[in-house]
Amino acid sequence: MSAGPSTTARPARAAAAGLLTELQRTLTEYFAERSAAAADMGPVVAEATGALEQFVLRGGKRTRPAFAWTGWLGAGGDPDGPDAPAVLRACAALELVQACALVHDDIIDSSRTRRGFPTVHVEFEQRHRDAAWSGDAAHYGAAFAILVGDLALAWADDMVAAAGLDPAAAARFAPVWAAMRTEVLGGQLLDIHGEAGGDESVEAALRINRYKTAAYTIERPLHLGAALADADPELIAAYRTFGTDIGIAFQLRDDLLGVFGDPAVTGKPSGDDLREGKRTVLIAEALRRADTTDPAAAARLRAALGTDLSESEVTELRAILTGLGAVDAVEARITALTESGLAALAGSTTTPRAAAALREMAAAATARVA
Repeated sequence: MSAGPSTTARPARAAAAGLLTELQRTLTEYFAERSAAAADMGPVVAEATGALEQFVLRGGKRTRPAFAWTGWLGAGGDPDGPDAPAVLRACAALELVQACALVHDDIIDSSRTRRGFPTVHVEFEQRHRDAAWSGDAAHYGAAFAILVGDLALAWADDMVAAAGLDPAAAARFAPVWAAMRTEVLGGQLLDIHGEAGGDESVEAALRINRYKTAAYTIERPLHLGAALADADPELIAAYRTFGTDIGIAFQLRDDLLGVFGDPAVTGKPSGDDLREGKRTVLIAEALRRADTTDPAAAARLRAALGTDLSESEVTELRAILTGLGAVDAVEARITALTESGLAALAGSTTTPRAAAALREMAAAATARVA
């Protein structure tokens, strides 16, 4: 019989559930404040803010705010202290950065669904079509969604500015926040260029993962929490190592789910990453191996990536990726990164309760299911 959850893990999970509730409340209150003012600009702006509010509040695991909050706790932050409400609001603003990234990413990737719902650009494309307005419906939907994403990023900055952080904490927070925003946009640029330029190397795919995902998903949120708590350089370094390794492992897991995942769980059609032609580590590993052992498989992969694949063709490509050993190679890399990240955490001065929470969060981020 397998052992049950540890006594340390139980309070960590209970604390996580409470944090999700508080983050949802904080975001709901913020949207209520901002949407009322935006409505004065007329129904079109109200529709945009309403779409953003719905996008943020109806789904998401609040991964980034949770890592920031846990990083703050692990560096000595007091959840019952006078600074806690301001810190929570600053952490919650990360969810708006995430909204910006997802809305724009869906346009870039031509994705039609997100979390089981139409993507924002598809929603407004359909509104244009239903209203029989002039012009191209798809262009309208994409343009509208770009601005909704821009609004999310602007409101993220506004939410931090209005969080009520004390001046010293705000000064420590600002340069990390700035670096994170540049890194996620830089990672997106690397991703777009990688697809267009045809860079098929594992190194290029890992560089994209480092900046597009790991930096703003785990590494920088932890760094932000540590900065708010005025953590020492050694703990910040440990957090950043943990965050980078677990963040890349998280993206590698997402890459596998993008090809092999269950749409009912992931909220996106299975095989979308293949149809979009994403140059992931999984694909890079497969091509590297195929070029030396199976040229026919390499040619088939290159011809198929980025095309409108049928379900049977997706199944065929899955078999090729598995047969080449690329899936096993990515799984091995996930395991190695997870172990190195956890080792950095174990050697840090983070508080025991925060360390337990971070271990659980790392397990959830890198698990074989979504």
